[in-house]
Amino acid sequence: MPGTTSHSAPLSRRATLGLGLGASAALALPAQRASAASAVGGERLAASGVQVRRGAGAPKLPGLAAKAWLIADDDSGEVLASYDAHRALPPASTLKMLFADTVLPEFAHDLKHKVTAEDLAGIPAGSSLVGIQAGTTYTVHQLWQGVFLRSGNDAVHVLASMYGGVDKAVAAMQARAEDLQAGDTHVVSPDGFDHPGQVSSAYDLTLFARAGLRNKDFRGYCATKVADFPAGGGKTFQIQNTDRLLTGQGVTPYEGLIGVKNGYTSHAGNTFTGAATRDGRTLLVTVMHPKAGYEAVYEETAALLDWGFAAGDKVRAVGELVTPLSEQPKKAAAASPAAGAPAAAVKSGGGEGWALGGSAAVAALAGGGLLALRRRARPTGRRRA
Repeated sequence: MPGTTSHSAPLSRRATLGLGLGASAALALPAQRASAASAVGGERLAASGVQVRRGAGAPKLPGLAAKAWLIADDDSGEVLASYDAHRALPPASTLKMLFADTVLPEFAHDLKHKVTAEDLAGIPAGSSLVGIQAGTTYTVHQLWQGVFLRSGNDAVHVLASMYGGVDKAVAAMQARAEDLQAGDTHVVSPDGFDHPGQVSSAYDLTLFARAGLRNKDFRGYCATKVADFPAGGGKTFQIQNTDRLLTGQGVTPYEGLIGVKNGYTSHAGNTFTGAATRDGRTLLVTVMHPKAGYEAVYEETAALLDWGFAAGDKVRAVGELVTPLSEQPKKAAAASPAAGAPAAAVKSGGGEGWALGGSAAVAALAGGGLLALRRRARPTGRRRA
């Protein structure tokens, strides 16, 4: 294996579980993947359009132009409102949250690795880079700073090489996604680049953020604004987090923001998953593909967070962020992951509205907690992630 480290991380228990679940689901329910994945978290989240249940005194949702979004309570997992939550879209670098949640626990932060040319092979042209050089030694801590602060695909590929290679990292990420019940996600590469077939959803990205934030190192990295990074020859240069709501570059920094991850490619547009805490309450927000403007993804995230904190207990949940299969009791893990209130509030475009119906087929999952995955026709594109 490339590099001076000899660590080849085995698939963890949760990754092995996810791989088994995914393989079983593919064999058992090939014709029901789309409906089963759509129903995760509740039938209303599978319906198109805005989903919200406003009570007396609840503020109106802000006007948003994103193709999909979701806001949820981190502690309870209640989804407060959403728009096309399960719509499969290119995730850009927000997919790095899943990479970190999967691989970060496998290495000690002070482990050193001398980078080789093989470690850096296969990085897509046009990728965002932190500036890693072959022949230079980095700690794992520094490599993760490169991933979280600069969204460096070079840092991702070095860590994937240390893990056992890109293919192994992709398999483990897909297994972890299946364990998290993130059925809208199809992983092609750990870097989030515009690889054909690589998609996720607002719902799944929020699951990744929630899971990742349970790790104190993950939480620390995504909240770091600046760091000194090795430049070779004993020198360093400063890197700054590309999360503008955190640093305040170009937009007003958001009070109480924790992180988490932003992304951009020419095909995906701008994507962002953020978490913020006020008065002891933490909210998670994912915004995907606003129609125009580089700052729009941050502005819409801030607007949703403001709405969520103001809404308080004046709204009722429209769904839930489900518990990972590996963390459920055996009986619960064997049951269907579809949960939540019946479908009701549906509107085909932006804004709020009420209508009866909402389409979501709930697949009956049995045995060891089989998970059906959605696979759609996949978009293509080439740009940075």
